[in-house]
Amino acid sequence: MTDMSDITGTPAAASPWRRGLRQSLRRMLGHTLKARLVVMFLLLALGTTLVFVAGTRELFATGWRELARPLLSDYVDRLAAEIGSPPDLARAQALAQRLPLAIRIDGPLQHWDSHPQREAHGPRDPKWRSMLERRSADGHRISFGVGDLHWDERPRWLGGATLAALLALTALAFAYVRRLLRPLEAIRAGTLRYGAGNFSQPIALRSRDELGELAAQVDGMAASLQRMLDGQRGLLLAISHELRSPLTRARLHVELLDEGAERAALLRDLGQMRDLINDLLEGERLAGGAAALQREAVDLNALAQDMVATQFAGRGITLALQASLPPLWLDRARVQLLLRNLLDNALRHGGGTPVLLRTGAATEAEAGGWTLSVRDHGLGVQAEALQRLGEPFYRPDAARTRSAGGVGLGLHLCRQVAVSHGGKLVLRAAAPGLEVSLCLPASAAVRPA
Repeated sequence: MTDMSDITGTPAAASPWRRGLRQSLRRMLGHTLKARLVVMFLLLALGTTLVFVAGTRELFATGWRELARPLLSDYVDRLAAEIGSPPDLARAQALAQRLPLAIRIDGPLQHWDSHPQREAHGPRDPKWRSMLERRSADGHRISFGVGDLHWDERPRWLGGATLAALLALTALAFAYVRRLLRPLEAIRAGTLRYGAGNFSQPIALRSRDELGELAAQVDGMAASLQRMLDGQRGLLLAISHELRSPLTRARLHVELLDEGAERAALLRDLGQMRDLINDLLEGERLAGGAAALQREAVDLNALAQDMVATQFAGRGITLALQASLPPLWLDRARVQLLLRNLLDNALRHGGGTPVLLRTGAATEAEAGGWTLSVRDHGLGVQAEALQRLGEPFYRPDAARTRSAGGVGLGLHLCRQVAVSHGGKLVLRAAAPGLEVSLCLPASAAVRPA
């Protein structure tokens, strides 16, 4: 088999580059509406031009040809009559100089060509060639053709000018399409803000076309969602507040009962209800963002050590703390809540495996800053469930009891604590186990006075 590089003269190593270019073009045309519109305009212009040229040629090839045939035949008769019989070379030469004609005379007495440097005169079609030939009475054949028009020199610059005009029109079309579709970028940014729960900034569009109407409809939908969420939060907050008083009274009545299994079960259930209400109220407070925080300089290593020593002593938690960690500007109580929830989850779902608590500088993949990570070595969670961890009341195992798995607010509160501090909560399948990291920005470090 012959190598393609031997035929084309192109190295075989260039084929991956060409494939990459084709894939890039295919990806651009598949994902960029602007490029597809410009290509559509170009194809439409090309198709219109081809149809027009083909139709025009067909029109001239049928009706206009039949109309020009008798006129041309009569004109050739007049030219042949003016040359005379026998042909007068002086008259033929005068005609060739006065008119853009090529005249050739062949016969028994005379052989003359007005353009001897040219190989042939006249059209190649035999029917039209016969129309441009006449025979004199003495046997000479007189052939007429096109002379020196110099029209063939014009395409040398006309082709470049046409290409430049086409490129200019393409650039103008692309600029116009880009201007028309510019509101889509604002709509996309607005939908991303709304998806993240930020309804403070509407989509700013001044256009009155369909895109402007779409932006107004998206803003209206976002306003409706904000009112609905505010109503739900208000209802949840009111219910949580109203439940605290009867719950406190019920706990007081239960504590007056005699010691026993029923009293302990009631106190445990009431404690879970109290914790649930507290979590709901705390979640609503953290929904306000950084305004709900009470920041102070916090030694994250000391906070982690105190938490493990006082609340998780002897539970098999290993510390790996970075000694050079600077003081961070944090809300101590909220970070304690986050760390407590993470350690509870790791001990509850780790299946008795060791739990690693780590602090340190964040990697570049975590956008820099500082991290507080808790990892267990249990079974972990599936990939589809990992994406939903942190949603309120979401529990990956539907069969898990509330006493063993909670109600699904712990990681949600941890995510709100992270976001309110300007960071994020990262959940990663550690294989084995699950690692949950609080990633704080570099700006969280306390600046020296």
